[in-house]
Amino acid sequence: QVQLVESGGGLVQPGGSLRLSCAVSGSRFSIYDMGWYRQAPGKERELVAVISSGASTNYADSVKGRFTISRDNAKNTAYLQMNSLKPEDTAVYYCNAKFWSTIVTLNYWGQGTQVSVSS
Repeated sequence: QVQLVESGGGLVQPGGSLRLSCAVSGSRFSIYDMGWYRQAPGKERELVAVISSGASTNYADSVKGRFTISRDNAKNTAYLQMNSLKPEDTAVYYCNAKFWSTIVTLNYWGQGTQVSVSS
């Protein structure tokens, strides 16, 4: 059974930093594209950043230049470094692992971790 466990959320002041981690177990981590999504109260879940199995990255315009996604295949873990945090970054952040081929599609979610940016 594939499990994704996020950690690293919390309360931080505007301008501060947090690093989220997503530990994956139960499957071969290196084959997955890893993504971070977030959902603020009353809003739809949105993509924040994604890193492919080949380590290509893509970011939402709202976080470009402030957030960095990375992965460590040896540790089966994906990261989201968040700098210069703003109140509008407040949300529950979810980790996603996705793999697809002509034969199978795999899509897994973590339970989410709360990030609150407030003075």
